[in-house]
Amino acid sequence: MSADAATYFRKGFGLGADVQESLSADYTGRLVDVLRERDYALTADGVTLRLAREFGFCYGVERAVDYAYQTRKKFPDRQLFLAGEIIHNPHVNAKLRDMGITFLASRDSGFDYSLVSAADVVILPAFGVTIGDVQKLRDLGCVVVDTTCGSVLNVWKRVESYARDGFTSLIHGKYYHEETRATASQVHKYAGGTYLIVRNMEQGREVCDYIEGKGMSREAFLAKYRVQASEHFDPDVHLQRIGVANQTTMLARESLAIGAEVGAAMERRYGAAHREEHFRTFDTICSATQDRQDAVNALLTEPLDVMLVIGGYNSSNTMSLAALCAERVRTYHIADATCIDVEARTIRHLPVGAHDEVVATDWLAERGPLRVGLTAGASTPNNKIGETVARVFATRGIAASALG
Repeated sequence: MSADAATYFRKGFGLGADVQESLSADYTGRLVDVLRERDYALTADGVTLRLAREFGFCYGVERAVDYAYQTRKKFPDRQLFLAGEIIHNPHVNAKLRDMGITFLASRDSGFDYSLVSAADVVILPAFGVTIGDVQKLRDLGCVVVDTTCGSVLNVWKRVESYARDGFTSLIHGKYYHEETRATASQVHKYAGGTYLIVRNMEQGREVCDYIEGKGMSREAFLAKYRVQASEHFDPDVHLQRIGVANQTTMLARESLAIGAEVGAAMERRYGAAHREEHFRTFDTICSATQDRQDAVNALLTEPLDVMLVIGGYNSSNTMSLAALCAERVRTYHIADATCIDVEARTIRHLPVGAHDEVVATDWLAERGPLRVGLTAGASTPNNKIGETVARVFATRGIAASALG
């Protein structure tokens, strides 16, 4: 979006100090501070809880939330709208609604701006929006506050370069996710720009098979991937030159592995000497996503009885963390501390790969030594992490006051 100094803001309003007290009151967690002071571990009455060394709010999320608070401060008397959710955390979004920010509904063709006038303010989320949404906002002439994460912008630049040079963008992501939709739309900056979205390695291998003339027919491929591809996508044409990118919150190792598989398939199809003519890849994995996944892998080298992963059920980076943990230890992905019922000794959680919550009983041993691991997705505030820590210990009858 072209930056009109009067209506487009990407660097906040210089009001960070003015909103800091509100941000701290809404999102700071005392027990998280205690864990940091004690080398990320708390022990009481035989229960040891270890926190991953990278967890919770990343820089991009902090920036987005901070800018939303600054926007309310800057425009106290204007109508404020948000294109979807600022991040995928229900508590943060609820706070913004309480501040009088109206959330715009998403449609197949983009967000519904029918309520927005030129006198209003629209906040763009950390995921970004499609180029179609950007054009609609330009046409409206309203004030736009853009909180799109810098890591997402880096992926957009890569996808745009692929389209410019005639390469199809193969995007590892969820085709329905706001970030992936925004990323895929970048190809339309160039005539004929094309994309294909793959969810996982299984779909990545189907692409490789097609490149090598194996697997399903053209008709079957188009039928399966129609909603995951640009409108004019033709596998016979558009799988000849591929550039790989990813949704920034996917499982990093899988994104890298898909790129490697596609590169190898291109080499087998066209020969090593022509690989670069047909294949490009760059590491567009978000550093915060990588850091949190690395920290979880380090934590999993410790002996643990159970692992808790805290974050919204629609948070892709949180789901990736849960998937990593579930490979090694009994894991519960919970939305927040209220999922833990101390009295009933139950936990509501979302199993990896499931769509609905389930309830587990007696999830923590009633007595004896207990080792609990904990991490949180990049959109989970510290206060929700601290509340979870308190409930874990309370399940064994240990009061938060005994933890420091």
